Amino acid sequence: MPGGKTIAVNRKARHDYFVLETYEAGIELSGTEVKSIRQGSVNLKDSWCSVDGGELFVKGMHISPYEKGNIFNKDPMRVRRLLMHKQEIMRLLGLLKQDSVTLVPLSLYFSGSRVKMEVGLCKGKKLHDKRQDMAARDAKREIDRAMKNRQIG
Repeated sequence: MPGGKTIAVNRKARHDYFVLETYEAGIELSGTEVKSIRQGSVNLKDSWCSVDGGELFVKGMHISPYEKGNIFNKDPMRVRRLLMHKQEIMRLLGLLKQDSVTLVPLSLYFSGSRVKMEVGLCKGKKLHDKRQDMAARDAKREIDRAMKNRQIG
């Protein structure tokens, strides 16, 4: 993540996909959605991105309605437009069409007063890849534990 205060991280994305490249995109939101995001009421778990008509959209992202925002609240699951340069979107579209890759939101964060999204160009993991990652993580944990015990004892 480039810089700023992290709002939400899509941990499932890094578990299910290999992240090949990451991109930063702005996101088009209404006022009550930003207030709800400031309270941390956002979920990226089952979200994905798609290119439609030369524009980039995020789908499946849930932003809970702002409790003090009566009629101005938007649908929590509505499709939201991501803001990137046209050349970047066209390059992504070309990569999406030729390879078996997908665009997945990785994190949401504040960059100054603006809400930004880190989008990853990802390739799906097979079951054995996930098992290898889990084994490597467990081995690292065991090594760290052994080193800690060695320093204490």
